[in-house]
Amino acid sequence: MNHPEPIARLIDELQRLPGIGRKGAQRLAFHILRTPREEADRLVEAVRDVKDRITYCSVCNNVTDVDPCALCNGDRDRRIICVVEEPPNVMAIERGGEFKGAYHVLMGALSPLQGVGPDDLKIRSLLARVEAGGVEEVILATNPNVEGEATAIYLARLLKPLGVRVTRIAMGVPVGSDLEYADEVTMHKAMEGRREV
Repeated sequence: MNHPEPIARLIDELQRLPGIGRKGAQRLAFHILRTPREEADRLVEAVRDVKDRITYCSVCNNVTDVDPCALCNGDRDRRIICVVEEPPNVMAIERGGEFKGAYHVLMGALSPLQGVGPDDLKIRSLLARVEAGGVEEVILATNPNVEGEATAIYLARLLKPLGVRVTRIAMGVPVGSDLEYADEVTMHKAMEGRREV
């Protein structure tokens, strides 16, 4: 059965979102259809507002509605820069409440198979921040996957000659999990990153 054109178009658009397949898009479309007009209008306005008001920080590349962002304008330790792949990674680290330094968002990771090279990432601006002076440590907090590891290695090679300490976030078995469910790479990283107690 074919859907009426407006529903079919909405399903097609929702399906373009990451993690949303055909069935999920269809469920969302019919949910939107059933909601009161005011709720649908609020959703439309929220999407429009994000597109109109959100930009990227000229210092760290995080999402913001003011430039520079609140983190770059705040009372942060600018001697330490934590490098992450995407803006949501900043929020994940901030939720921990421990890190008080600055951030730098690369806007991706190196992935030759996907056509993402060094010039596609915000690497030049990171190097410029370090070369400007005052930075003592760069923490590479890229994802623990092939692309993230390749990006961390590449950045370390560029940063070390600049006389800055380059560190990598620890990886291993998450708190609250069982060792029997950890894969080989996770166990290897956990053993490699062990510390004295």
